[in-house]
Amino acid sequence: MPEVIWLVVGAIVGVALGFIITRFVVNASSKRAAEEAENLVADAKRQAETMRREAVVEAKDEVLKMKQEAEAENKERLREVRAAENRVLQREESLDRRVESLDAREHQISSMQGQLDRRERNLAECEQEVNVRLERVAGLTPEEAKAELLDTLKDEVAHESAAIIRDAENRAKLEADKRARSILSLAIQRVAADHTAETTVSTIHIPSDDLKGRIIGREGRNIRSFEQLTGTNLIIDDTPECVTISCFDPVRREIGRVTMENLVADGRIHPARIEEMFSKAEAFVNQRVQEAGEQATFDTGIHDLHPELVRTLGRLRYRTSYGQNVLNHSLEVAYLAGVMASELGLDPVPAKRAGLLHDLGKAVDHEVEGSHAVIGADLARRFGEKQDIVHAIEAHHNDVEPSSVLAVLVQAADAISAARPGARKETLDAYIKRLEKLEEIANSYKGVERTYAIQAGREVRVMVEPDQVDEATTTVLAHDIAQRIENELQYPGQVKVVVIRESRAVGIAK
Repeated sequence: MPEVIWLVVGAIVGVALGFIITRFVVNASSKRAAEEAENLVADAKRQAETMRREAVVEAKDEVLKMKQEAEAENKERLREVRAAENRVLQREESLDRRVESLDAREHQISSMQGQLDRRERNLAECEQEVNVRLERVAGLTPEEAKAELLDTLKDEVAHESAAIIRDAENRAKLEADKRARSILSLAIQRVAADHTAETTVSTIHIPSDDLKGRIIGREGRNIRSFEQLTGTNLIIDDTPECVTISCFDPVRREIGRVTMENLVADGRIHPARIEEMFSKAEAFVNQRVQEAGEQATFDTGIHDLHPELVRTLGRLRYRTSYGQNVLNHSLEVAYLAGVMASELGLDPVPAKRAGLLHDLGKAVDHEVEGSHAVIGADLARRFGEKQDIVHAIEAHHNDVEPSSVLAVLVQAADAISAARPGARKETLDAYIKRLEKLEEIANSYKGVERTYAIQAGREVRVMVEPDQVDEATTTVLAHDIAQRIENELQYPGQVKVVVIRESRAVGIAK
């Protein structure tokens, strides 16, 4: 029993202690929770206050911004209203001035109408008096006199109108001729091209004649390989230290020339090396062709050409016509046509474009049958050029009749560029005749012993008899010969006349 009692007492004491401890823990937790709740509430209040203040500031900023925008808008509208008022006032003033002018004109017209009425009355009276006198003098009725007068007037008017038309036609022709000369001279002066005539080089210098055997190769294999690859003819003759490349295609001839120069510089000449050098030369020349075409379009300000036209245009760099480089000639024609179009009040861009492309067919005329004008026109048409450009190209040598101002401008510019002194080489016959004429003019003077035209006709040396021409007369003779050459011959540049008088004294010792 005592053990049970002690167990019961212990249980009661444990329960009591547990209750006390539990109560203490619950109280402590409640206090902490209350403190945390109070802290949360305080934080929420502070945040709410901060947000309220920020909202108030933002609202004030927004109101201020809206107020400023409204003020700016009002100012803008006010300016517009004032501008409209000013325009209305100006229109009212203009209308007032017009009304005043109309009133003045109306008054003037009324005055003139009164004068016309008076003149009509006077004319009617005069006509009546004339009719009476005509009837009295001619014995004709008014209708018969009127018919006779009309017939006479018709004859006189027809004669006078014909004279006026002839006079107007003559004046128009003179003015057109004068205007054309002015435009052509202005275009020539403004372009002032200074490029000289060029030829495609086809002769290659070699260091020594021993290299010719290596170029030919064993049983001619090197020369056969070279000609087969380049499409040219390689001529190796007795001419010292040079070989000649012959081909009708100037681009192929240029590729062959570059290939041979590279082979000569390298020294190793065999079929494999020839093929390698040919590939490099072909790439090099094609690059130069492309660059030449692009440079030509850049110089003339034409940047929308088809790439194939640009490349074909670049091929003209290696094409010559009477010794004149065709690409430079095309650039010159483009400049001249553009200047003349500007002077006529036309758009210079199409004129420049047609001038630049007018000789396009010369780049491929050895590959296609037909004249270069027709070939160039077909090329331009194929690659999207406009019809007026195509027609100008086709008509610049009258293969078709020119039917536009642009075609006539290209014709004129082409003729100016080709006819410019020094632009193209003379034919051999004309060159020889010019030299013979120079010597003939000098030999026609008294006292002239011999005459030599040298330096391609740019200098004439005249040998005179010293016993017939004295020192003072030589100056007069040189001036007279120069004046006669200037008056009778046509020549590029200048001709220098040199009169030489030689006196010799001979003594013989025996």
